[in-house]
This record gives sequence, C-alpha cells and structure tokens, in this order.
Amino acid sequence: MMTALESFWKEKRQLHIRVVSLAWPVMIANLSLPLAGAVDTAVVGHLPDPRYIGAVALGALIFSSLYFLFGFLRMGTTGFVAQSVGRNEFDEIVATYVRALCLAVLVSLVFVALQTPIGKVVFWYFNADEKIEELALDYFQIRLWGAPFGLCNLTTLGVLFGLQRMRTALLLQLLLNGMNIVLDFVFVLGFGWGVDGVAYATLISEFVTAVVGLRICYLTLGPSRFRTVRFQLLRRDKLIQLAHTNINIFIRTLCLEIVFIYVMWESAQQGSLVLAANAILVHLIHFLAYGLDGFAHAAEALAGNAYGMKHRRRLHEVVVVTLVWSLLVALIFCAIYGFGGSLIVGLITNIESVRETADVYLPWLALSPLVCVWPFLYDGVYIGMTRSVEMRNSMLLAMIVFFITTQFSVESMANHGIWLGITIFMAVRGLALAFWYVGIERELKNEF
Repeated sequence: MMTALESFWKEKRQLHIRVVSLAWPVMIANLSLPLAGAVDTAVVGHLPDPRYIGAVALGALIFSSLYFLFGFLRMGTTGFVAQSVGRNEFDEIVATYVRALCLAVLVSLVFVALQTPIGKVVFWYFNADEKIEELALDYFQIRLWGAPFGLCNLTTLGVLFGLQRMRTALLLQLLLNGMNIVLDFVFVLGFGWGVDGVAYATLISEFVTAVVGLRICYLTLGPSRFRTVRFQLLRRDKLIQLAHTNINIFIRTLCLEIVFIYVMWESAQQGSLVLAANAILVHLIHFLAYGLDGFAHAAEALAGNAYGMKHRRRLHEVVVVTLVWSLLVALIFCAIYGFGGSLIVGLITNIESVRETADVYLPWLALSPLVCVWPFLYDGVYIGMTRSVEMRNSMLLAMIVFFITTQFSVESMANHGIWLGITIFMAVRGLALAFWYVGIERELKNEF
C-alpha cells in the first residue's frame, strides 16, 4: 500500500505541488468571507436595539443570494479563460473578460431597475417587524449601487482563477473583506451610522476592489490586447457559447438554492428548535464547502487548461490528483465533525436546548464530507471544461430525487428524513457527475 502511494506521489509530484499551491490561497480567501459577515453582525450587535442585527441579516441575505445565483459570471469565465490559456489564445482571454464584464453590468442594471418589486417580494416573504423592514430597506437601497462592482469582482476572480493567479485573487479578497471590516468599525462604532454604516462599508469595499481588480487584469493581460479586442467581442459563436453555458449554470445554481430554501422551510415546520439546529448544521456544511472549494477551483483551472490543450491524459491526471487531495480534506472534516461537532455547535450557540437538538443530528454532519466531496470536486472539473449541460442535468436529477425522498422520509423520520434527503441529494449529484465524466473521457479519447 505504501509503495503504491509513494509511486503515485513521485510520478505526479509536480502536479501535486501545483494543485496544493493553487488550493491554499482559495481556502484562506474563503475563510475571510464568514469573518467579514461576523464583523457586520458584531458591530450592529453592540447597538442598543436588537432589530439592527435582523435588518443587516435580512439585507445581506438579498445580496448573498444575488451573488450566488449569478455565480456563473465567475464560473463560466474561469472555464473559458482556462481553456484559452491551454490553446494560447490570449486575445480570446481578453475578449472573454470584456464580454463577462458587459454581462455583469447588464445584470446589475436590470437588478437596479427591478429594485422596487424585488424589495417588496423579499420583505413580504419574510414578513419581518416593521422597524426591521425599514432599516433593511435602507441597507438594501445603499448596497444596491454596489451590485455592478460586486458582479464585476466575480468576473475578475473568474479571470484570475483561469490564469491560475490564485494568490492575486487571495489578495483581492483580503482587500475586499479587510476594508469592509475596518470601515464597519469606522462608520458604525466611530461615526454612529448604524445599519447604513454597514451598507456603506460594503459598498465602498466592493468599489475599491473592483477598480483594483480591473487594473490588475488590464496590466496582466496587456493594454494592447484591450485596444484590439473589440473585433472579437461580437463573434456570434462565442456569444452563443457564453449564453448557453451561463444559462445552464444559472439553472443549476437556482436548483441548489431551491433545495436549501426548502430544507429551511421544512425545518421550520418542525419547530423553532429544529430550525435553529438545522441552520447551524447547514452553516457547517457551507464551511466544509470553503475547504473543499480550494481543490475544486484548482481543478477548474487545471482541467480547463488540459481540456483547452486537448491533452486527455493530463485531464485525467488532474481529476485523480485533485480528487485525492479533496478526499484527504474530507476525511479531516469527518474527524473534526465526528469528534468535535458538539464542541463546535457549542461555540456557535450557548442555548442548551438548541445544542442538544443539534447533537442528535451530528452523525449526518460527520458523514456529509465523504458524500459532498464528489459533487464539489466534479463541479470544478466540469466548470473548467465548460460542460454546463451535465452540471445542469445532474442538479435537476438530484433535486427531483431529493423532493421524492423527503416526501416520504420526513413523514416517517421527521428531521432525520430531511438529513437523509440532503445526503441522497449530494450523493446523486456526485454519482451522476462521475458517471457522465467516464463518458466524457471515452468521448474525448477519439476527439483528442
């Protein structure tokens, strides 16, 4: 066994090193995201009215959902750029970036134009306290003007990931979240601006990061290419490819959002304790994603590069090596959640009844890394290859199986039925993507 592992390491040593060097900056950048969110909550948590916390949480939820749904601006860009790098088509990298920026601006303008109905629907759905809605609306209207910059930041990250410039992407994320944290303290605790201060802190941080990111990409890709790129922007085949890929990724992401919204809705039907416990456990699954996403992003860049070069063996090696590292991280999370899950829940809440309820379902959480690792990693591979149809279909299939499962399991197993549904949902996604990947390799054997 050891000999086999040593042989595997020596044979692909450079690829192992490359995968790890790409993954760790993304992991650190991901860890800065919940820290910034925690500071947003903490600064308003020191204000006299608890409704300030609810207002920031509600307002931030709108934008986190927006950026999540339009994550195709990052994912699609990464895949196209990585493949262009593999083909040495550097003019096409610039064209891809500019197309994505134009799409980001268009999406944000539509969002600004529809701000009133969006706000009404969201606030009607949550039916919050009138004061909370008033404060959240102020937050929403301020942050709305940061949407173009936030979406542009997604496209910039997509380019940097595709170019395998993960450390630069890390610096941009640290700039965004670090500035947000500093301005939170200045505007809220220093100037006393309350909820508005949190919104302005994020708006300014997104604007500055967007400007810095645009400048970095402009210099990295070459000013001369930006001056000549206009001749490639409106290529019909590239625009059709862009629309096709992004629509499929959007549908895939929307289905994922629907599943977890349903999880929280079904949790609420079982009482406030189950809702609170599941909210904590789902948050820990998201934290798991932060760790595994590092290798998924490495897979995006390296698989896209190999796919662009039409190097089938290299593509296979990338999948195997990134999967090995992802499984190692997943096993670490299994150990952490299995042996220390109760302690982690205790750090999040000191309400004994919520902790006891969460402890009942911790075995599902401890199992989740071994199930989630497959769809998370294969998502990265498919993004790199821009095989968005398979990503969409696997998610649709998994969502259908999830709803069928929960219709029967929740009735007989209560909250255990919800967690069975989540586990099967992730397993079906992973199995479908793995199954179709075998077919893709067989297909590429003839093409490459």
